[in-house]
Amino acid sequence: MRPKVYITRRIPDGIIARIEKECEVSMWPETDIPVPREVLEREIIDADGIFCLLTESVDKELIAKAQQLKVISNMAVGYNNIDIGAAKEKGIIVTNTPGVLTDTTADLTFALMMAAARRIVESSDYLRKGNWKTWSPMQLTGQDIFGATLGIIGMGRIGEAVAKRASGFDMNLLYYNRSQKPYLEKKMNMKFVGLDTLLKESDFVCILTPYTRETKNLIGYKELLLMKKTSILINTARGGIVNEEDLCRALKEGEIWAAGLDVFELEPISPENPLLTLPNVVTLPHIGSASINTRMKMAELAADNLLLALNNKTPLYFVD
Repeated sequence: MRPKVYITRRIPDGIIARIEKECEVSMWPETDIPVPREVLEREIIDADGIFCLLTESVDKELIAKAQQLKVISNMAVGYNNIDIGAAKEKGIIVTNTPGVLTDTTADLTFALMMAAARRIVESSDYLRKGNWKTWSPMQLTGQDIFGATLGIIGMGRIGEAVAKRASGFDMNLLYYNRSQKPYLEKKMNMKFVGLDTLLKESDFVCILTPYTRETKNLIGYKELLLMKKTSILINTARGGIVNEEDLCRALKEGEIWAAGLDVFELEPISPENPLLTLPNVVTLPHIGSASINTRMKMAELAADNLLLALNNKTPLYFVD
């Protein structure tokens, strides 16, 4: 009997066809609307494999309903949407898709830095609203990136890729990580520092660490007060790492200069979120990996992981 797979969002037809060659496939047919919880609760009961996105909360209660589930293939690097402990207790493999989105996400991170530093969105809106009447010496002036100090929180694949891009701008590089990486320090002329030191000395702070119990609300008001009043916070990791209420307060009070955010604590973000009212915040709808090539590679890798696990082989990437 062929294994049963449930796909929680419509993915490219070529990927679906690959999975259908080996499996009986059911799928939520929408591309832009997440699968309803009640549908997922029903489908997981007799599924052998789940192909899901970060929008699906595969929690303990949902996993408990699974009767024969072998693998949860997450089309994302992060996996905080899945209860890893509950999956492990039931012998379910959880896989993810690192590596393929590294450079694309690093590009977006640097784009956010530049947009926030040079007030790109604010300046575009200023022009479009008809407010540009004349050239003025200090009109819409921003912060320099070239030669500035960049502090990276989380020196994984994406952190290293951002550091490579920063070296082309002659930026001074600091990093904070759970473990020191001497080979990178030598290779890229980076300095390993404590979190407080990084926050105090950096002109730009990029958050690129995974979301865990330890990193939840890692950056709150106390940490934001350590930063320079001219500094800029960039988050392309996960929203819950930064306390949004504290960030909004710090931005309003001028404790930091600006922020660039691709991720939020609750997604999609509410249009009433006060962060969206601030001119010194550049906001994006979680598009860090959103290039055509990268999203295709992510889908392909998620399919590879799924099929390998269903065939009792070791997936290319799995969460330990």
